[in-house]
Amino acid sequence: MRIAVTGAGGRLGTSLRSELVGRPFVDAILAWDIPEHDLDDPASAERLVRRDRPDMVVHAAAWTDVDGCARDPELAMRRNGVATGELAAACALTGAGLIVISTNEVFDGTRKDGAGYGPDDEPHPINPYGASKLAGEQAARRAFAEAAAARGATDSRGVEPQLGIVRTAWLFGPGAPDFPTKILAAARRAAQAGEPLKVVGDEWGTPTYTVDLARAVVGLLESGRFAGTHHVVNGMFATRSQWAMYIIGRAQLDVEVEEVPSTTWPRPSTPPRWGVLEPTALPTGPLRVWTDAMAEYAPMLLARSEA
Repeated sequence: MRIAVTGAGGRLGTSLRSELVGRPFVDAILAWDIPEHDLDDPASAERLVRRDRPDMVVHAAAWTDVDGCARDPELAMRRNGVATGELAAACALTGAGLIVISTNEVFDGTRKDGAGYGPDDEPHPINPYGASKLAGEQAARRAFAEAAAARGATDSRGVEPQLGIVRTAWLFGPGAPDFPTKILAAARRAAQAGEPLKVVGDEWGTPTYTVDLARAVVGLLESGRFAGTHHVVNGMFATRSQWAMYIIGRAQLDVEVEEVPSTTWPRPSTPPRWGVLEPTALPTGPLRVWTDAMAEYAPMLLARSEA
């Protein structure tokens, strides 16, 4: 297959391209990123799809600045909602498959039973980022349904192009500063000042290593059965403060972590308090627990933070 990755230079896009290298089912890896693939340009997606004729697109590009999305909901909807629909329409009309990367923030986080959100749970976003990502999911589903109806549900090869939605959460890994990188920097500043590090203790999620997520997505592609909605996260959940304590422990920093409520720092965006996703079954099996993934990532993280 000729596989295109949007947001190819980003944290997840880089991991996806690395995982695709050398796979026997991959004929070519097409790296789509700005300026050629521009979420603000309505013609960008169709132009690239028609030019490169991919068999499959993994849409990892998004505006993930949740506070920025809250400040400009219209732009968030353009980049995460409308642009996803445009890409889906171009893929569906040319017979290309599509996997859209989405988020746990399509849920409101008010669940009280201690279970993670599953694919069949009703989304109800409480912030513009989540609303824009849900709009992207819905636009992609509409585009594929309309194209299938128009051509009798098959492309020229007699194969129905598939649409997959992969929701994930709390990504960390190589690339631009992630939560672990920011926590290490803040912890060192707190230690130097002789003060505790204050971290939110009432927000729960499932930290997910981009390398593991990329392997799972590539496994879905290789299986040939990726249609539908998948929740792909590392095992176990944690609060932000628990995650921070693990990171500080790996770095062997002598600093106290003080748990504080999320209201301590007012933000433009309101994250879901309970943002835990229940992992769905994967062809490659479940992802390892996030602590094991962090243990693998820690040497790279520490080397980078000390440079």
